[in-house]
Amino acid sequence: MSDLPIDYWLKHLDRLLENDLDRTLAEESLGRRRWQVLNSLRNEPGTVAELDRRLSPFLDEDESTVAPEVEALRGRGWVSGRDPLETTPEGDRIHDALLERVREARERLTEGISDEEYRITVDVLERMSANLERG
Repeated sequence: MSDLPIDYWLKHLDRLLENDLDRTLAEESLGRRRWQVLNSLRNEPGTVAELDRRLSPFLDEDESTVAPEVEALRGRGWVSGRDPLETTPEGDRIHDALLERVREARERLTEGISDEEYRITVDVLERMSANLERG
């Protein structure tokens, strides 16, 4: 077992996850945030305010809304509507193709890790977060 602290491994893993997802989405010139918006809308249409709420855990400190990402996806013809926003047939096609690549990346991430180990890890991280959120 490593002597490095958990914050090292969390930051290291986050950086690796970001880079891997960037490579996965590069073919469509799509960044992580736009993927999150597209994926969220594909799963459940909604307003910008609802997207902001759903994706708030992923927003950087300097990001207050995903509205610019919505407009970029609208400009590509992948999102339409206002209330609610929803993916277009072209957005669905792109999403579904990318989702397969995202699933392959997730499989690489969890190679050699059982479902139980994964669930335990997520549970521990969730409890650690709750501990710090309580102050």
